[in-house]
Amino acid sequence: MHSGTIAAPLCQPARESISRPRKQAPPNACDCHIHIIGPHADFPLSPNRAYTPPEASIARYEAVQRTLGTERVVIVQASVYGTDNRCTLAALAYFGQKRARGVTVISPSISDAELRMMHDAGVRGIRVNLVTPGGPPVAYLTTLAERIAPFGWHTQVFVNGAALPELSLTLRSLPTEVVIDHLGHVPCTWGFDHRAFDALRGLLDSGRAWLKVCAYRSSEAGYPFDDVDDIAARLIAHAPQRCVWGTDWPHPSFAGTLPDDGELLDAFMRWAPDPAVQQMVLVDNPAHLYQFT
Repeated sequence: MHSGTIAAPLCQPARESISRPRKQAPPNACDCHIHIIGPHADFPLSPNRAYTPPEASIARYEAVQRTLGTERVVIVQASVYGTDNRCTLAALAYFGQKRARGVTVISPSISDAELRMMHDAGVRGIRVNLVTPGGPPVAYLTTLAERIAPFGWHTQVFVNGAALPELSLTLRSLPTEVVIDHLGHVPCTWGFDHRAFDALRGLLDSGRAWLKVCAYRSSEAGYPFDDVDDIAARLIAHAPQRCVWGTDWPHPSFAGTLPDDGELLDAFMRWAPDPAVQQMVLVDNPAHLYQFT
């Protein structure tokens, strides 16, 4: 049993294999949301974590990349590591800055020297998790954003959809751009005219926010998650220049049938059938947001 193990629920391992998408991603396409987890012996999980994930290795993810045809990746610090970013930074060092960028989790007491070290390693944002237990309070949003603004980073938020209308004013006021995780975590059954989707559209229209169209967590029907098609397609059509796409591999802390990442790319191609929009969301927008050269 590895260091820090507590009575946190075990979650499913990533799929052993995924289907080949009907159309592979274009050159320089970026999967903008994945997690690397482990090895546990090198990177112990936080004792305050909300779930216990199996290892999700770089080698396993590279197999996903080869199947999807993606070439770039954004490694997002998993909540199970708290503010210990060593696993994420090690993965960044492996992939290199031509292929990868990182999003870390920090505390307000972090030094400017450590922020500079992360920047030089390829970090371009921080994540504030307002959903999973153990995350920081909402009051930290402004404080953390002020710390990272001089580096040109963004603030990525994982938030429950019901909180978006009230939170949107705070997000608009931050001194950084904002990235909204997982389609805003708004259940698709709420409908496109719900005030939570109004808040999302308003944030996108502000020109200061981006949306990760990783939509399966908004599904009410479960696998294969096609009940999200209408909402995802309408949000992309509303602001294609402010959307990026990600798989959320290895899909941590998900209770139902796990997504097939090849099918997730097929779903995106369904939502955005225009090749010009596919190029924008998969390649051009991530290159700008994450400062790929």
